Amino acid sequence: MRFVPGGALVAGTPPGSLPRVADEEVPGEQVILKGFYIDEFPFPNEEGAIPLTNVTQAEAADLCSRAGKRLCSELEWERACKGPHNRRYEYGDRYVPARCQTGAPASLRPNGIRVGCRSDFGVRDLHGGVWEWTDSPWGRGTDGALGTLRGGNAPAGEVVGRCANGRSQPIRRRSPTVGLRCCAGPRNEAEVVLKIERGAKLESRRSVPKPIASQLLEQLPAAVGDKLQGQEDFRIQRSWIWHPIGNEELLVVGGCAGLGRKPICGVIVARVVLDRAAILTWASSGHRLPSVQADVDARDAWLFGGDGRGSFRRLVEYAWGGVNVGPKERRVPKRD
Repeated sequence: MRFVPGGALVAGTPPGSLPRVADEEVPGEQVILKGFYIDEFPFPNEEGAIPLTNVTQAEAADLCSRAGKRLCSELEWERACKGPHNRRYEYGDRYVPARCQTGAPASLRPNGIRVGCRSDFGVRDLHGGVWEWTDSPWGRGTDGALGTLRGGNAPAGEVVGRCANGRSQPIRRRSPTVGLRCCAGPRNEAEVVLKIERGAKLESRRSVPKPIASQLLEQLPAAVGDKLQGQEDFRIQRSWIWHPIGNEELLVVGGCAGLGRKPICGVIVARVVLDRAAILTWASSGHRLPSVQADVDARDAWLFGGDGRGSFRRLVEYAWGGVNVGPKERRVPKRD
């Protein structure tokens, strides 16, 4: 086993750090944990062994108990992964898929073959293989017998491979890609408890507070680059509040530069935290004042604009705390 000394865990992911899953992760709160021991590898904790899977949470806890140990809490697991410097991934803050062979569906692999998949506390194979039971309930605003899994693998490796990532599973369900890892020593009682707040998908607002508007306009040149072609008279004329997922609120403002000439228009998508605005992206609406509509999936919104070729729309997609903007889509005329 590896000893994880007591210390401060920055649990979850701060709002300004991406990728992030706002409705599943603590927003970067400091939690003080006592020291504990954790298995170096997934159960049976032997290098070269294939991890045991197909167990319920209770069966996983019993296996640890027979070995004189216990299941880890999910925050103990996260502390063992992040190390003393609270890294995003066990090996550092920059995603390197080869280190833990992440970015693929979870699968059974012998313990120890991912040599570079090691935290600063010496804990290995936390990602890239099977998901691991913890003894923690899924405290994310849900009712029912759901437990928390940590580790594992999935095609979205940059997201799933983070130490803060978790997944829920019914505690009585068995899965060929879910195993366990044991801890020892007095259990740390701290748990993830999130109140999930969901607002309307997209709602218009009358105005943007002047301090926020000023911050957005100050950041606009860097966010837009040369797309405004040197025009510095961008005026905010419309605004919306967008709630793509629970516990996430984004500000969308629309406007134009060059009014009275050939305007250059678009929307700014920003996040405001503690009265500080940060631009996530800019999306051009051509020469027309933009309008925005929510899709069926709250994570998607449509930007409508127009240029010399006519009207178009663009998909504005929320993804793991960031925002992607799709290409212009135009209606194809129907043929008789």
